[in-house]
Order: sequence, then C-alpha cells, then structure tokens
Amino acid sequence: MNAMTEQLHSGAGPSIGAILIDSGRLTIDAAERILRLQQEQGMRFGDAALQLGLLDEDDIQQVLSRQYDYTYLMPDDDSIGKEVVAAFKPFSPVVEQLRVLRSQLLLRWFDVDAGGRALAVLSPDAGEGRSFVAANLAVVFSQLGQRTLLVDADLRRPCQHRLFRISDKLGLSSILAGRAEMAECISRIPRLKDLSLLPAGAVPPNPQELLSRPQFGALIGTLCGHYDVVIVDTPPAARTADHQAVASRTRGAIVVARRHRSSAQRLQALVRSLQDGGTVVVGSVLNQG
Repeated sequence: MNAMTEQLHSGAGPSIGAILIDSGRLTIDAAERILRLQQEQGMRFGDAALQLGLLDEDDIQQVLSRQYDYTYLMPDDDSIGKEVVAAFKPFSPVVEQLRVLRSQLLLRWFDVDAGGRALAVLSPDAGEGRSFVAANLAVVFSQLGQRTLLVDADLRRPCQHRLFRISDKLGLSSILAGRAEMAECISRIPRLKDLSLLPAGAVPPNPQELLSRPQFGALIGTLCGHYDVVIVDTPPAARTADHQAVASRTRGAIVVARRHRSSAQRLQALVRSLQDGGTVVVGSVLNQG
C-alpha cells in the first residue's frame, strides 16, 4: 500500500475515499487520481472527484450520509417505492418542509422527556397525500435517530406495505383479530435505520369494529413503550368513521389537505370532530402537489 492509499484509511474513521473503494464505486487508481488533484489544488476530496468526473453529486451525498450516520438510498435502489422521497432525496424542497414539520412536532407533541407518543395522520378525502405524508414523515423521524414505527391503520385500502415493499400477510388486522402476535407483524425496514412498519394486514370485513376494540388502544400503548415515535396512517375521514377510533387512541393528529382539491368545509368538519372527541390537532399540512 503506497502513501496515497494509506491516506484513504487514516484517521478516526473511514474517509470518503475508503468508503467508496470498499463499496466498489471507486477503484484505487481512480482514488489516487483524486488524491493527487486534492493535494495539488488544496481541494476537498469530493470537489476533486467531481472536477475529474469520477463521481457525481449523488455519490458524494451518499457517502457523507454514511459518514454522519444519515441513511438514505441511491436513485437506482428499488427496495422502497420512489414515492418515499425522503429515502431518496433528503435534500429536496419537499423533504426540507417535512423536516420543518418534524421539528414542530418534536416541540409540540413528541416531547423526548415524555416517552413515546403516537400521532395519527388524517385527511377528509382520498388523493390528498395523507399516506405520502405519513410514510415520509416516518422516514425523516428515523433519520434523526428516533426509533420510529409507521402503522398502517387503513384497513380498507392499505398502501404502506407497497411503498416499503414488505409482505402484508400479517399486520394490524391480524393482531386485532387475535390471529397473530405483535412481534410477528412488525417488519424492520432494512435499508433505513431506526424505521419499522406495522402493515395493515389482510383487509377485514369489519374494520371499524376491529379498530374500536379495546385491544387497539392497548396495542398503541404498548407500541409507544417500544418506540420514540409512532406514526399512524388512516383511511379517508369523509368515507368512514374509522379515523375517529384511531385518533381517540393516538390522542394527537395532523390533518393533510391538498391545494385546489380539498374542501374547506370538510376540513373544518374533520377538525371539529377531532377536537370534540378529545384529540389534540397538533397541526395541518398543505400538500402543494
């Protein structure tokens, strides 16, 4: 090993070059070319690599995320659906807004000194971005190092298992029907540290009755004891009363609306019904899409 290659492996932790070599993204010869330019021009390793055309910006951001334990995925990774933008484009404007929301929720609801808490994500109608917000909000909480669980409580048209590419053979409906234990139904998302998913499971004939059972409230309490953050997706509020059973157990909710689509009257009715039922409406999200 020559002097330049040794520089890739010196220091308290692996350098950008060492990580890229170990992952197969850079050859040793290419890394040495970058190091020469870095030394000659007094540049950072990443800037030298970009100038030589040996890496692109995605490569640099990805390796920095590994150095700083901030996990996200490369664009060609198909282990998770592209709708989960926080997993692929953590520096995009929409994800920056989700991080602002995360900060507000940490201040207003997820008090780190109060233990784990649950939050329902609701919207009046379908197509307003409720499941999108729930999925991506769960990702940004996990990227902060919070032990995060995403629960799909839409027992009518669930989608979170498709977004995260896991099986929905067992899930929330299985637990509430007494057909499976909690540990059997929760899946770790292997590519995203600190994120787990409890899918909806098989679509039952009696979703509202299942969600209204005392077992659901007990389950939420147990989950809050295991996780720092529990995010719960729900079905459209205007179509069923399922959301009321969910929100009464989580005790906190955010309401999602879509610009130029959501009905102000239905939004106001939803917020009133939540407040009348004792649920804290922590905030609202305007989906611009």
